[in-house]
Amino acid sequence: MTWNLKRVIQMRQMEFKMERPGLTKVGEHLSVTESKLPTSYYYTIEHAIAMSGNYAVGERLKTVDGIAQGTVVDVKETEKGFFVTMEFDE
Repeated sequence: MTWNLKRVIQMRQMEFKMERPGLTKVGEHLSVTESKLPTSYYYTIEHAIAMSGNYAVGERLKTVDGIAQGTVVDVKETEKGFFVTMEFDE
């Protein structure tokens, strides 16, 4: 009997709020740092490019020593400001 095991790659997308335009662009590979609040976590694109909303413990991004690597897949401007969408390999 032979086993054919394939690694399933699941990509996760997260949105970040950016305060001004031009700090990043689609296709860039960036680091994200995890920070802890009393009951949740949030993420900052290094070096202070943009910040995520808060995530519950069960929604945490998989990190190594509090750092994850991702790729910018979208940058958009809305009436509420600039938003960056990043994709992470989980």
